[in-house]
Amino acid sequence: MTSLKTQSALDFAVIGGSGLYAMPGLSNVEEVRLSTPFGDPSDAIIVGTLAGRRVGFLPRHGRGHRLNPSEVPYRANIHALKQLGARHIVSVSACGSLREAMSPRHIVVPDQLFDFTRGRRVGSFFDNGMVGHVSVAHPFSARLSAAVADAAAAAGGTVHRAGTLITIEGPRFSTRAESLAFRGWGCDIIGMTASPEAFLAREAEIDFAIMAHVTDYDVWHEEEEPVTVEVVIERLHANLNIAQQAIVRLASVIPTLPHETEGATQNAIMTARDRIGPESRARLDLLVGKYLK
Repeated sequence: MTSLKTQSALDFAVIGGSGLYAMPGLSNVEEVRLSTPFGDPSDAIIVGTLAGRRVGFLPRHGRGHRLNPSEVPYRANIHALKQLGARHIVSVSACGSLREAMSPRHIVVPDQLFDFTRGRRVGSFFDNGMVGHVSVAHPFSARLSAAVADAAAAAGGTVHRAGTLITIEGPRFSTRAESLAFRGWGCDIIGMTASPEAFLAREAEIDFAIMAHVTDYDVWHEEEEPVTVEVVIERLHANLNIAQQAIVRLASVIPTLPHETEGATQNAIMTARDRIGPESRARLDLLVGKYLK
């Protein structure tokens, strides 16, 4: 599998809801359907020109929200965006707040990630004959995160420029005991998709940042009603315009940013080169082939 050198080649990519790409100014739109060694992505990638840049939008849960958080084909999604040449990914998602100051309709650009999923998701590209250990001490790109925060603030959002995001398995919401425990662990916001998305992006040497839109206080808050689907949808839709405006602003900024994760997997492969079979080499050629020659 190799990168596509076509008009679909991306300057950057956005993973989020299907409403994100329905914005004024997006032109030359095409649907790109790709296959990967890890299966098919969640949906076609919508590629268009925005502020003179080619941007790809991938609906994480598929159009119509068909895939629950544990069913999302995370590896296929990241691999497909890599095929299209993406070096930066902005994830746009809803989140619950575990802190009073991070109010509904605020935006959090987290700088740390706590994976509390339960093993249902495959969290690495490295398996079936090739073992790799990639550093994710700092799971998000610092420069890309700063650019996302700046763009969201310029679009009118109230932005928090750091925070720890805990990823739970879902699709159910938390119990109150869990929510209180997550607060006690020092987590600030809660979501269901950042893991393994961020880790796979690092393995693919793609800079990754999250624009997390607070929709609720999870279930810990004494004076707020527990989170419901209706509340999440209502508040996420209320922030949609800010997300779209931020993406427009990012279109002129992201291509100028340095590529921070270049070389992230260069020294990560533990498997002896003479023990890596041809199938494993072919499967991971796009990601690490240059390091196996």
